[in-house]
Amino acid sequence: MSVEEPYADGNPPGMDHRQERIRIETERHRIEGSLTLARDGFRSRVSDVLNASERDFITLTDVTVAPLQGGPIELHAYLSLARRHIVFAVAAPENQQD
Repeated sequence: MSVEEPYADGNPPGMDHRQERIRIETERHRIEGSLTLARDGFRSRVSDVLNASERDFITLTDVTVAPLQGGPIELHAYLSLARRHIVFAVAAPENQQD
């Protein structure tokens, strides 16, 4: 029995979604996680999700939450974040070393 290699983007062919790693800062925290986006077209960009006026929250998976003023880093499988608390968002680096 062989072990299959994971797909390069984490999704099998034919999936309508992809994951993009992003870093968000709020007034008090640096949050890094994976945002689910459409593969292409409508809602396929991070800015599309962040600017969606009909959504008050964005959902991230595989999340790291670090207080900006220092303190323990928290790891969460899932986090829902109110858009109104976002100060800025950027693409997260592929391999971060703190």
